[in-house]
Amino acid sequence: MVKLESHIVEVKNSNQKVFTFLSNMNNFEKLMPEQVINWNSTETNCSFTIKGMTDLSLSISEKIPYSKIVIIPGDKAPFMFNLICLINENSTNNSTVQIVFQAELSTMMEMLAKNPLQNFVNALASKLKEIGEQL
Repeated sequence: MVKLESHIVEVKNSNQKVFTFLSNMNNFEKLMPEQVINWNSTETNCSFTIKGMTDLSLSISEKIPYSKIVIIPGDKAPFMFNLICLINENSTNNSTVQIVFQAELSTMMEMLAKNPLQNFVNALASKLKEIGEQL
């Protein structure tokens, strides 16, 4: 099992607001890197293309209020994975967030995908930190 963890970022907003934002897949477009095109979403699902790589669809599979959201691939995934958003409130009434990517990858796929996937989870977390006050 490959497990990639983003940096832990401080988001200048409550865990409730961060959770509500991340619970709506329509909002994930604001977090995506510029390589993501052809974005389509509903509250619980999204699909998009990563330029030069693949088409993906994602769905929210589990929500634990104010602390955890689990996202799984839809029918367009090249492999099975979980994208987990972990949210905690800190002493300043802000939140800390970490995004974790877990997948069963072959050794070859891991070698090819590990760095781009690590960059992806870090980009999501960094963008969330950047827009945190606006949630």
